[in-house]
Amino acid sequence: MAITRNAKKAHRASLKKHVYNVRRKRVLTDTVKTVKKLIATDTKEAANSLSAAYKAIDKAAKRGVIKKNTASRKKSRLALAIKRAEGK
Repeated sequence: MAITRNAKKAHRASLKKHVYNVRRKRVLTDTVKTVKKLIATDTKEAANSLSAAYKAIDKAAKRGVIKKNTASRKKSRLALAIKRAEGK
């Protein structure tokens, strides 16, 4: 447990940041799941919702929820999955 005043303040700040990070991660996973479900059913709609997934991925990377290379890999794999689904 935090003892000093500065440690208590840092703990409070980390709890607030945790709420934002969890929310950002949830938005990220929800949008990616939505795109993956749409790839299986409707590729045109999946391509349209890809920009929302890119936005969520970029925001998570910008704020440090995921790393830059992880964000790049996620975007690349989503785009490739849509391209493969359109080819079928």
